[in-house]
Amino acid sequence: MEKTMKAALVEKFGKPLTIKELPIPTRGPGQVLVQVISTGVCHTDLHAMDGDWPVKPTLPFIPGHEGAGVVVSLGQRVKHLKEGDRVGIAWLHSACGYCHFCLSGWETLCHAQQNSGYSANGTFAEYALGQADYVGRIPDKLSFTDAAPILCAGVTTYKGLKQTEARPGEWVVISGVGGRSYCNPIRQGHGVTRCGGRPWVGEASVGPNLGVEVTVDAATEDPPRMIQERIRGAHGVLVTVVSPIAFREAVGILRRGGTCVLHGLPPGEFPISIFDVVLNGYTLRGSIVGIAGRSRRGVDIRSRRKSKINNRNPAIWMRSTNVFTRLKQGKVTGRVVLELGQKALKVEVERKK
Repeated sequence: MEKTMKAALVEKFGKPLTIKELPIPTRGPGQVLVQVISTGVCHTDLHAMDGDWPVKPTLPFIPGHEGAGVVVSLGQRVKHLKEGDRVGIAWLHSACGYCHFCLSGWETLCHAQQNSGYSANGTFAEYALGQADYVGRIPDKLSFTDAAPILCAGVTTYKGLKQTEARPGEWVVISGVGGRSYCNPIRQGHGVTRCGGRPWVGEASVGPNLGVEVTVDAATEDPPRMIQERIRGAHGVLVTVVSPIAFREAVGILRRGGTCVLHGLPPGEFPISIFDVVLNGYTLRGSIVGIAGRSRRGVDIRSRRKSKINNRNPAIWMRSTNVFTRLKQGKVTGRVVLELGQKALKVEVERKK
């Protein structure tokens, strides 16, 4: 096994990634070393690179938290995984395991949690460390490139949809058919009739291709008015877009008794009418990431769907800066996945023959 790896580093906030040759990390007790085959690009990576959240990563660091690959080495006390297992490293890198939140199944609220690509080095590298108890399993029938976005965008939107508490046959509006649009089939698998909202021009073909029944272009239309006219308001609204305007509009999209779930994390605040919330019985709730290690249901649903990644980037070391420039400019339609380990993938295929 080689001693070094290529990795993309953030050395200064607001600057392009730096590509460097680094030592392959050494796994400790309870950890696994994963050879990364594919890794998704999330808007959170852009926040991490720019350092624009209140709590900033410690420089330098390796971003990325949608890494899909193969276990190549096991740390002590790891009994439930073996070398060659197909796994994914997600945002929730680890948690304390004994606080109230961890014991009640809400590790994502643990104050001691570590996050891949933020407080722990992530998956924009040929190898990455994962905490064995928090990596997700990837079924054989799902490719690494198709699996990578499920590790964050997929399980997160699947969880968000469940938190709208919408039932089969009810309307759900998804504000933001961008990076998470690839994961819309997961929502379809939940059995909820959906209405999708698109915040950017240039994505008109995305929603219908994913089974969305109604689309509203927020660049040219008034989403609250249009949706109230078409379906008399939604039972649930899921806001995934990084736009304060979308958050403000979301409440106006609800029908009485509806639930609005907030996913995106733009800076700033948005106004809300206390009178409207109380009189109409609205519920507003924040929903942080899902847990890849415990969201096999979402992965299984995704593996049965037919949509494919439409932004494959086989050479991160040449294209990574361009990817984030396009993401920042809102020019990415669908999901971007960086394919790092195609040589390793060929080895795995040969091994299985």
